[in-house]
Amino acid sequence: MTIDKHYSRLPLAPLLLLVLVWPATGHAQSSIPSAIIESRMNLPQVLDNLVEKNAERADALQKYQGRRFYSLDYTGFPTSLHAEMIVDMIYDAPGTKQFKIVSQSGTQWVIDKIFKRLLDAEMESMSEENRARVALNPNNYDFSGLEQLESPDNCSYTVAVQPKIPSKLLYRGRIWVDSKDFAVCRIEAEPSKNPSFWIKKTEIHHSYLKIGDFWLPSKNESVSVVRGGGRAVLIIKYQNYEILSAHGLKGNDAGSSSISLALPNHSN
Repeated sequence: MTIDKHYSRLPLAPLLLLVLVWPATGHAQSSIPSAIIESRMNLPQVLDNLVEKNAERADALQKYQGRRFYSLDYTGFPTSLHAEMIVDMIYDAPGTKQFKIVSQSGTQWVIDKIFKRLLDAEMESMSEENRARVALNPNNYDFSGLEQLESPDNCSYTVAVQPKIPSKLLYRGRIWVDSKDFAVCRIEAEPSKNPSFWIKKTEIHHSYLKIGDFWLPSKNESVSVVRGGGRAVLIIKYQNYEILSAHGLKGNDAGSSSISLALPNHSN
């Protein structure tokens, strides 16, 4: 077996989930006390608001840009791997993204077979048909177990999600929903279908940040355990967001706007 065949065990498919959940949009979750208080809304009400507000934000956000920092560490057979890549991204509604690679370093196989394929997959996922297939709504998911937790940042509703059809591009786990904006602010999940025999388990951690009226990805982390003892950790950090063009949301008087926010660097 060649080295490339060993490398093919790396978890590309579950990592694709990290680029397919962006329409949920949210800020980084702080720690939540364990005390649970009585929910003020029932599950159908929370879901109705979530779907409605997500659609409003998607319609209003016309153009934005940002910078991403990709890193992947793999430890295991046949060797350890590390790679990094910095990418600038511009989004144009309704479904176009442009990527520019600013820098890259480390194992070239990871850059070509993981990072660049993630960018290609993300562009493909922007089609109307693919967006509909992965949207977080009752057409694709069953929802249960609504709880409301005390949270200083309003990221207080938590709901269990289960895909209606097992798919490598859908996930099962829990989402946290902002009780004011009804945007997903955190996801803790795993792929609903094992993407490869070589992958024993994948944990997905996804958080969002509020930029103006909109909730955009803040940090993605996917940790996969590979059969034979390997472990792969992919981290994507999102910084330097700038909203270039947007319409005001319902209930807001603001029209088109330009908002710039440079996020500080974070260590792994």
